[in-house]
Amino acid sequence: MSIRFLSGSSLTAAVPLLLLVLVYKANASGCDFFTGTWVVDGSYPPYNASACPFIEREFSCQKNGRPDSLYTKYRWKPLYCNLQRFNGVDFLERFRGKSIMFVGDSLSRNQWQSLTCILHSSVPKAKYNLTRQGDVSVFAFPILQDYEVKVMLDRSVYLVDVAREKIGRVLKLDSIEGSKLWNGIDMLIFNTWHWWNRRGPTQPWDYIQVGNEIKKDMDRMLAFETALTTWAKWVDSNVDPAKTLVFFQGISPSHYNGTLWDEPSAKSCAGQKQPVAGSTYPGGLPPPVEVLKGVLSRITKPVTLLDVTLLSLLRKDGHPSIYGLGGSTGLDCSHWCLPGVPDTWNEILYNLIIR
Repeated sequence: MSIRFLSGSSLTAAVPLLLLVLVYKANASGCDFFTGTWVVDGSYPPYNASACPFIEREFSCQKNGRPDSLYTKYRWKPLYCNLQRFNGVDFLERFRGKSIMFVGDSLSRNQWQSLTCILHSSVPKAKYNLTRQGDVSVFAFPILQDYEVKVMLDRSVYLVDVAREKIGRVLKLDSIEGSKLWNGIDMLIFNTWHWWNRRGPTQPWDYIQVGNEIKKDMDRMLAFETALTTWAKWVDSNVDPAKTLVFFQGISPSHYNGTLWDEPSAKSCAGQKQPVAGSTYPGGLPPPVEVLKGVLSRITKPVTLLDVTLLSLLRKDGHPSIYGLGGSTGLDCSHWCLPGVPDTWNEILYNLIIR
């Protein structure tokens, strides 16, 4: 934007322009990273899939035979500013001697694996350890110029507890004993939603408990809100903002209905090769987004929402589809190929940390 300096009577006419400049600067300094469009960028992806040795099969679309690669070339461009490219060495320097933990379901694992690939590609000759004990996976540079950075994943699909009792498996909406693993972590990135509507053989509980009341089932959106409220109380009671950064990965969407992106003939994400154009999604935001934002608004401790829903909704092309874990018999329009959309989640996370 160029500005002409005016004098005398011309100053009055310049006031609207000056106001516009002030608005522009306000938007630029407090940028909305989550409203924008996807643009093709030949410098992407940020790492080579074949050079990242630990992408799990369910996210390894190219290795599973996906023939197109344009989906790896898209960069997210916010409307009012630019994202800085993820600088892996700078990230490691900032978290020297510190620990990072993703807590949630397989979408957390999606983002965790993306970050490990980005960091590995930044220091490709560095030695690393990748271990797993129970539900916790740890990617670490034990000795890298004294960085000693740990990037961990705690598989906790509901955040609250599922306990085995005499009556069976009980989902306890007001119990969060698993939080013992989160104490002392320097940066926490939470997520849950993917499992809340599961029914039948894939549902990992038999009863729901709230207080002393045990139910066979209940409204799932209400159950989701109750569990989030339990988690929010844990944050307010246990997190020291001077020592721990807390983020919540927003609702990661699925693409099983082409009507929602104005393509009624599409029954799923299968065969999709381009994002939805523009900055709006025809089908609107999924209902759990409002529930999540409502709970976050009531937390007194600082929690930053990594609001990935809209930008991910636009990426109907980014899912494994028939190139995931189950192949052609396991159509996956919920998770994301790597390299791909979760790399942008991490790029925005980096920008939120450095701003």
